Amino acid sequence: MSTPPTRATSTATKAEPKRFIFVLLEKFTLLSFSCAIEPLRLANYVSGKELYSWKLAGESGKEVSCSNGATFRLDMGLEELDREDVILVCGGLDISRTTTRSVLNWLRREARRGNPVAGLCTGAHTLAKAGLLDGKRATIHWENQDGFLEEFEQVKLTKSVFVVDGNRMTTAGGTSSIDLMLKIITADHGNDLANTVADLLIYSTIRTDQDTQRLSIPTRIGVRHPKLSQVIQMMEANIEDPLSPADLADQVGMSTRQLERLFRRYLNRSPKRYYMELRLQKARNLLMQTDMSVINVALACGFASPSHFSKCYRSHYNTTPYRERGTQGGTPSGHGIRLSI
Repeated sequence: MSTPPTRATSTATKAEPKRFIFVLLEKFTLLSFSCAIEPLRLANYVSGKELYSWKLAGESGKEVSCSNGATFRLDMGLEELDREDVILVCGGLDISRTTTRSVLNWLRREARRGNPVAGLCTGAHTLAKAGLLDGKRATIHWENQDGFLEEFEQVKLTKSVFVVDGNRMTTAGGTSSIDLMLKIITADHGNDLANTVADLLIYSTIRTDQDTQRLSIPTRIGVRHPKLSQVIQMMEANIEDPLSPADLADQVGMSTRQLERLFRRYLNRSPKRYYMELRLQKARNLLMQTDMSVINVALACGFASPSHFSKCYRSHYNTTPYRERGTQGGTPSGHGIRLSI
């Protein structure tokens, strides 16, 4: 990682502030947006100068609603920008629908002119759909990664909280926008300003692009047992071709019976049951986030036949995969994304 310029050598302290264009897609996630814009405001406040400015843009040019229903008045439509403007696409729910042809065409045009472009939260989906992440490293919220991987194989998806690859930037959603903006502030004006902004945000741990999104397995399951964590990690890495309990036990140096007792004691279920729940969770993500057929979803999650998949799915979720796919349009999240942070 290159060393950011110090405050004394910064070029952003000139009269013209660095301008950010926040492209608010319908049902965008307010948390990701506010975590991106507030560090800019605080940088201006701390420095006593207008280091940064911003505009809210959108397809209608009038107003847009975020995922919690609040409405924002826009400053502009999808107009031609200055070459120095930084574009931040703020995504949220129903990203497949809100990523319209007009938005895609506008993004491609501005990107060709050299503008830096970022995708916040599910905005990474929009950038990928526009072809702006082809061959580049990127990230998206962990629950949306399964669908993203299936649709955008040409993107090098990571589990980082944020990624900067050239003039393309992506964040995982939630508070990860803060980390990206603090990196930008550091590069523009040095560590001192960025650290002061973090302090004002009560943000005591600044993450880098080497930090991953999810809690460690022991923290997630509430159990600190190295062999149990190792087995779960192997399960998560082998969804399409599931490993047998005997293979899992052998790889951590225990018997199948010992593995059974370990899962019963700490997770109150068998290894087979836990593994099935992981596979079904991925299947539900794919059904809700992609246009994959039910048969292909079944195969991607290690089920030998659609009938077996449907039976297991009904038992766990009390509905069939076909009905799950058919009711997407009636759910709050709609087609394309089930959760947005």
